[in-house]
Amino acid sequence: MDELVARLVTDTGVDQAAAAKAAGIILDFLVKEAPADKVEPLLAKLPGAEAVMQAAREDAGSAGGDMGGVMGAGMRMMGAGLSMGQVQDITRQFIAFAREKVGEDEVGEIVAAIPGLAQFV
Repeated sequence: MDELVARLVTDTGVDQAAAAKAAGIILDFLVKEAPADKVEPLLAKLPGAEAVMQAAREDAGSAGGDMGGVMGAGMRMMGAGLSMGQVQDITRQFIAFAREKVGEDEVGEIVAAIPGLAQFV
């Protein structure tokens, strides 16, 4: 996760805490919304993923915590202090990083399995 968080900080300009929180929210979203067999290979390539997801779950009481889907994840990230533009940038960078780690086709299957996600990446 350190590599992903560092890249999010560098590429989007958010601070490390916000980048880690956003990564945790995105991972938590993917685990809840995508087929497990599609997400597991990604999680296996991201040491520390469980810890950032757990931190995101603990903060789920903030804005969007009870809302599911793409909108819920976006609301959670905005509730963590990110702007809509930052949410979009982080999501795109996260997906690009995931493609590097597990492959274009595998990430494409994850994106295709989640209604509404394709329009954000």
